[in-house]
Amino acid sequence: MVRDYDHLFKLLIIGDSGVGKSSLLLRFGDNTFNGSYITTIGVDFKIKTIEIDGEKIKLQIWDTAGQERFRTITSTYYRGTHGVIVVYDVTKPETFINIKRWLHEIDQNCDVVNRILVGNKNDNPDRKEVQTDDAQKFAASLNIQLFETSAKENINVEEMFFCITRMLLKNKKNQKLREQQSQDGIRLDKGLNKRRKTKCC
Repeated sequence: MVRDYDHLFKLLIIGDSGVGKSSLLLRFGDNTFNGSYITTIGVDFKIKTIEIDGEKIKLQIWDTAGQERFRTITSTYYRGTHGVIVVYDVTKPETFINIKRWLHEIDQNCDVVNRILVGNKNDNPDRKEVQTDDAQKFAASLNIQLFETSAKENINVEEMFFCITRMLLKNKKNQKLREQQSQDGIRLDKGLNKRRKTKCC
């Protein structure tokens, strides 16, 4: 069976309950927005195929519940994850403060994984309480990229998903290159050893 994609990546969206994780997924996956807030029970996911530099990339995007009672369920979904999108609500400072806890959870469940920070609901300056400068300083201190988005107004949603996908694609290609160089090095060593053994003393 021929694959209809060149790469497959698993993305996880995490963050406190009510920050708009499901809305971001719905906006990116179906280009729709539902203002009615419905709590995610456990986990939900969508599959979307995008194209970057002529390559088809299939994304499995997992939307996790932010409530404590679902944390034991969602921890299993970290397995095999390539990238994590950590979301807070720019109108609720406590969701930004809790980012450290979410990042700690990533470190506990993943060995090496790409991550980006997303400040959602950035569509009303009067309600904004987490300032861009503060969020940028925090992101810079962790060496991760920040996006301020609005699922409602479709601001920066596609850009954010494309950015983390490009990061994953770059990492995969770099890893493949390192493996190739390592194999070439092993073959070179074998060739040298063979020549040494056949050399007459």
